[in-house]
Amino acid sequence: MAQPAMGPAEASDGPCSVPPAGPVVDPIAGPVVHPVDEKLSTSRLVPAALQHIAAMYAGVVTPPLIIGQAVGLDAAGMTRLIAASLLIAGLATILQTIGIGGFAGNRLPFVNAASSAGIAPMLAIAETSAPGHQLPAIYGAVMVAGVFCLTVGPFFGRLLRFFPPLVTGVVITLIGVTLMPVPVAWAQGGDKNAADFGAMKYLALAAFTLVVVLLIQRFGKGFVKQVALLLGMLAGTLAAIPFGMADFSALKSAPVAALPTPFAFGAPEFQPAAILSLCIVMLVLMTESSAGMLALGEICDRRTDGRTITRGLRTDGIATLVGPVFGGFPTSAFAQNVGVVTLTKVRSRYVVAVAGGALLVLGAFPVLGAVVSTVPMPVLGGAGIVLFGSIAVSGIRTLSEAGLDDSSNIILVAVALGAGIIPLAAPTFYMDFPAWAQTVLGSGISAGALVAVLLNLFFHHLGTRSHAAAALKSS
Repeated sequence: MAQPAMGPAEASDGPCSVPPAGPVVDPIAGPVVHPVDEKLSTSRLVPAALQHIAAMYAGVVTPPLIIGQAVGLDAAGMTRLIAASLLIAGLATILQTIGIGGFAGNRLPFVNAASSAGIAPMLAIAETSAPGHQLPAIYGAVMVAGVFCLTVGPFFGRLLRFFPPLVTGVVITLIGVTLMPVPVAWAQGGDKNAADFGAMKYLALAAFTLVVVLLIQRFGKGFVKQVALLLGMLAGTLAAIPFGMADFSALKSAPVAALPTPFAFGAPEFQPAAILSLCIVMLVLMTESSAGMLALGEICDRRTDGRTITRGLRTDGIATLVGPVFGGFPTSAFAQNVGVVTLTKVRSRYVVAVAGGALLVLGAFPVLGAVVSTVPMPVLGGAGIVLFGSIAVSGIRTLSEAGLDDSSNIILVAVALGAGIIPLAAPTFYMDFPAWAQTVLGSGISAGALVAVLLNLFFHHLGTRSHAAAALKSS
C-alpha cells in the first residue's frame, strides 16, 4: 500500500514530535517517519489489525442484529444487513485512515462504523412506521442525517460548547440504559410471542455466556482479554449445540460472495419526525467523533486541529449518507479502538486501514455475516448485557468529569435522565401526543438529549457569564 504524499492541509495537522516509542527511520526514503505514518512489517501489521477487528466486530454487527430483529427480517435479510454494515465500516475506515487529499479523512488510526447511539431512535421509528415501511423510513432519516453532518461539520467546532460533558454524558448513559431491554429480551429467547419465551433453558444459556465473559475478563491476559465478548459468544454457541438451540440453516442459504444490492430493503422514505430524531443523534455522534479525534491526536502525538476534525466529520457524513443505499446505518467513531491504540502503543494508521480492508472482505462474503446470525439469541443476550452496560458506564465516567459539585449541573443531569427514562418506564406515556412528538420523545436518547441541551442553554448560556465560563471549563 503506497504512502500518499503529504499535502498542505495534512502537513498542518500538527508537529511530528517523537512519542515515547521513538521515531522510525524509513530505510528507503531516509527521513524520519512519524509513528502514525509508519508502515509495519507483515508480522507486526496483521496481529495489530486483528486486535482492532476483535475490539470492534461485536459493535459493528450489533445495530443490524437489533434493527433486523425489530423489523422482522428473515435469516437471508439479516445476513444482507450484517454484510452491508461490515462493508460500510470497512469503506469508512479506509477513507478515514488513508484520506482523499484535503477533503476527507483525518489520517489517524481511527475506526468508523455503525454506531449503537442510533439504535434506540431507529427502533422508535420502526415502531411508528407501517410494516414494510420501517427500514425505508429509517434509511431516509439516516441519509438526511448524513447531509446534515456534511453541512454542519465545517462549523461544528463552534457548536461544541453546547455539548459539554454534561450533555454528552447524559446521552451516552441513556444509550446504554435504554438499550438494556434488548439483551434482556434476547436472554429470554428473543421472540416475545413464542410459547417458551423466558424459559429457564434460555436464561441458563445467557447466564453461562455472561459467566464465561466475566471469567475471561478476570483471568485472561492481553489479546484474550480484549476479545472476551467474542470468546464468550463462541462458548455460548458451542454450549447451545447439544441442546438443539443453535440454528445453522442460514449458512446453507447464504451466498459465499456477493456485493450488497442498492436499496434492497426499499427506496428511502422521508418522515420529518424521524429525520429530526436522527439529526439530534448525529449531533451526538459528531461530538463523540470530535472527542475521539482529539484524544487520538494526544495519544499519537499529532495535534488535531480544526481542519483535521472537519475532514474526519466529513468522512462520517459521507458514510452516513451513502450507507443506507446498501443497508448501512449512522456511522461514527469507535471508542473501543481508541483504547486499543492506547493499550498497544501501535499508532500506525495503516494498521487500522488493513483492519478496514478486512471488514470490507467480510462484507463482500455474506456467508461470513451469516455465521454471526447463527449465534443463539440467549447468547447474544448474555454478551449484550456487558456490551450495553459498558456504554452506560462510559456515560457515567463522562459525567464524573462534568462538574457535578455544582447544584445546577446536578439538576440538569437529573431532569435530562428522568426525561430519557420516561419512555423506558412508561412506554405509553406519549401515546396521545402527535406522531412527530411520539417519534422524538418516545426515544429516551432523543428526549434526554433535547432536555439536556435546552437546560444547558438555560443554566450556562443565558444571561450569566460566570455560569457560561464554568460550563466551558467543564467541557
